[in-house]
Amino acid sequence: MMEIQWGAPVALLQPRDGAVEQFSTIEKVRYWLRRKWPVTDAQRQTALAKVEAAMDCMSPVEDARHAFLVAALSAGFVPERAL
Repeated sequence: MMEIQWGAPVALLQPRDGAVEQFSTIEKVRYWLRRKWPVTDAQRQTALAKVEAAMDCMSPVEDARHAFLVAALSAGFVPERAL
């Protein structure tokens, strides 16, 4: 399977242990939203829908990226560059 690059990698500090996780492909983002996300809230659901739509070429990758970042902040992740 070919991975889709979605721009500059996003580095986030995980809310539980402070480990840094790099997100550089939309496939990894989808996996995390589906399997490893620490909360189930509206922001996560929106991000997952936008990521899947972008993967199906039905919406822009930029919309998926923005929704992912909103969901990450809602779940307690901290952008690495914010520190």
